[in-house]
Amino acid sequence: MTTHTKPLIILDFDGTLGDTQQLIVTTMQQTLQHLHLEMKSAQECAAMIGLPLKQTFTQLIPMSDETGDLCEQTYRKLFEQNNVPGVVKMFPHVEETLRHLHRQGCILTIASSRSRPSLSAFVNEMGLSSLISFIVAGDEVPRAKPWPDMVTKTLEHTGMAPENTYVVGDAPFDMLMGKRARCHTIGVTYGNGTKDQLMEAGAERLIDRFCQLEDIVLGV
Repeated sequence: MTTHTKPLIILDFDGTLGDTQQLIVTTMQQTLQHLHLEMKSAQECAAMIGLPLKQTFTQLIPMSDETGDLCEQTYRKLFEQNNVPGVVKMFPHVEETLRHLHRQGCILTIASSRSRPSLSAFVNEMGLSSLISFIVAGDEVPRAKPWPDMVTKTLEHTGMAPENTYVVGDAPFDMLMGKRARCHTIGVTYGNGTKDQLMEAGAERLIDRFCQLEDIVLGV
């Protein structure tokens, strides 16, 4: 087992690092409109962010498996059109906090339901590639969030123990994933999940600003 004095931090992307809500919700609503499905509010769509793409639609509206596949295909086409360079920004304090944690020896990784090509493109565009040592995408594990597979894969890759690992995310699915892997969990309150949802799902701590992560993981 590799030993590290500093912790492993497993980060969600959407709603935690990148402010993708408007882009995702708009594309979801366009998908529903394009396929003549029941329209859902921005709040209802945002509550699905963090799930695998197909599941965001099948859980949002009762539908057949085939319609779920069609929603996923349509969303991906529309997302490519909508995702112009610069449309997604990092949340305040994300970059400087990650750089400081990296300098302090923390291992920074990402576990996201987003597909590998899309996730890698965002990480590269935001200039975070040199800070993130490992990425697990939703299409690279047998079971996506809220199951612990992405965390388990990251622990195996890094050789870190759950008790020295923090799972950080904005959705209940992130907290459930972390708890099922027996890791510490930190919920960010500025994303897509509410404080109550995060606490009910097992968040040990809540932070309102990303920079507060330093105080928790570094024991400041």
